[in-house]
Amino acid sequence: MRYLALATDYDGTLATDGEMSATMAAAIKRLRKSGRRTILVTGRRLDDLLAICPYVHLFDYVVVENGAVVYAPHTRRTTLLGDRPPPAFTERLAQLGVDRVEVGQVMLSTWLPHHTTVLQVIQEMGLELLIVFNRSAVMVLPAGVNKSTGLDYALRQLGLSFHEVVGVGDAENDHSFLQRCECPVAVANAVPPIRQLAAFVTQGEAERGVIELIEDLIANDLSGMQCRMPKSRIAIASRADGASVTISPYGMNILIAGPSASGKSTIAAGIVERLIEHAYQVCIVDPEGDYGTLQEVITLGSARHPVSLNEALSLLEDPKVNLNINLLGIALADRPAYFGQLLPSLSTLRTRTGRPHWIVLDEAHHLLPAEWGHLPQALPQKLGEVVLVTVHPDHLPRAILVMVDLVIAVGPAPDTTLRGFASAAGHAFTWPDGLSREDEQIAFWFPGGEDAAFLAHAIPPSRDRIRHRRKYAEGNMRYRSFFFRGPGDRHNLRAQNLALFSQIAEGIDEETWLYHLHRGDYSRWFRDAVKDRYLADQAERVEQRQALLPTESRNLIRNLIDTRYTLPE
Repeated sequence: MRYLALATDYDGTLATDGEMSATMAAAIKRLRKSGRRTILVTGRRLDDLLAICPYVHLFDYVVVENGAVVYAPHTRRTTLLGDRPPPAFTERLAQLGVDRVEVGQVMLSTWLPHHTTVLQVIQEMGLELLIVFNRSAVMVLPAGVNKSTGLDYALRQLGLSFHEVVGVGDAENDHSFLQRCECPVAVANAVPPIRQLAAFVTQGEAERGVIELIEDLIANDLSGMQCRMPKSRIAIASRADGASVTISPYGMNILIAGPSASGKSTIAAGIVERLIEHAYQVCIVDPEGDYGTLQEVITLGSARHPVSLNEALSLLEDPKVNLNINLLGIALADRPAYFGQLLPSLSTLRTRTGRPHWIVLDEAHHLLPAEWGHLPQALPQKLGEVVLVTVHPDHLPRAILVMVDLVIAVGPAPDTTLRGFASAAGHAFTWPDGLSREDEQIAFWFPGGEDAAFLAHAIPPSRDRIRHRRKYAEGNMRYRSFFFRGPGDRHNLRAQNLALFSQIAEGIDEETWLYHLHRGDYSRWFRDAVKDRYLADQAERVEQRQALLPTESRNLIRNLIDTRYTLPE
């Protein structure tokens, strides 16, 4: 299933004149029975919405006040994503004759033509507030808060990303969240800017358009809509004439092949970087430790620490975490069996959340050897969004090779590599006459397409793949050191750098470890003393996972540090 959630506006989309019909509610029920999630995104206040809509319980989350407030109907929990303007702001508007001011939990709203007075008061008081228009409504919100931020929060709670979402709306304030959704849809009555943004426009207006969309989602996952979404294509190389070589982020499998030390890992790292730039979650299975220094990727595992499936899967539950699973701690002979357990778990996670969007298998012939006895049980009928990296394509199972949609041949003899792949996969292949490779060019071939193989320059990783900060790893942080004290200050163990922190963390008793973990002390130290916001954010996610065993949380945080700072052995 391609699309796992529908995010929809209320007024002018689900509802007409403020009312949502029983027919519309029945359609949403059918959508939920298909296994999809539903999220309501509106500019209305929560109390106002609850008063007029008896169907709020049909949504997993309700984003109100134009993204500033998120409500969970099943728990009745409300989360504020901003602060309300100060009372002096409202008082000043009243002094200047602005009437019909409505104040929510965060948002303040009024109507045209009072926007000029509102802007005047914002400037006069030096406030960081933003004006958003919704037809004739004027909404005042904290800077950076819109429907997109509210939807993002709801999706994170559901374990989904924008790439699994179809969004539908009609008015100006829907622009932010529709722009982020993988498939933005406009109902027929939408304003022109929303119609231009949309991948397609429904034939029906408002409710009729949404029901039309829901029926297509249930029937064929929008496959018949022919969505116009060129922005989702990922550029991975450039041809001699300047044209980009692009891939679809969905429904494609890639094989990168060539001799040792020919740059296969660099090509794979460049593709990974492009995917992450477009917010696709990547999971790398790394038998040789070649990807441990990629930025924005967390590495689990080392020669001393084999990775458990629970550790890996627990991190992948967060849509914004990209994971590298280092298999150096697992014996070569045991790796196929390990991967035979990992792959079904990843497939199950994909079925539920659509993620990880891409799986990269380095040294793929070690993970999926053609002669492995359990291969028929381990292999899925369809791979989907996988990058296979190998020296020997013919060492991979033919059942895998026939699923490959693009072959990238690296090294001085790409014609030989492509012929070897074609022979192993059962494809006919002819190297184009007169095609001559120049330095640093690589070959591309789409086996199922009509075009012949061609040469291009791959887009390399744009950033340094190595990130060492030895000051924090090995130096003396003095008064900014971390102290393991535990409940009742029973200890006074000083960690003056990250290396010592990691060493003490490995041996400290569970009660002390959990004491600091549950207080959020580790992420606070990383943020305030180490000055590493990324490390702090990732550690905070570990701290919030109450189901993790003490050993698992300890290993996750230690691996975060090892990956970021390349700690000495």
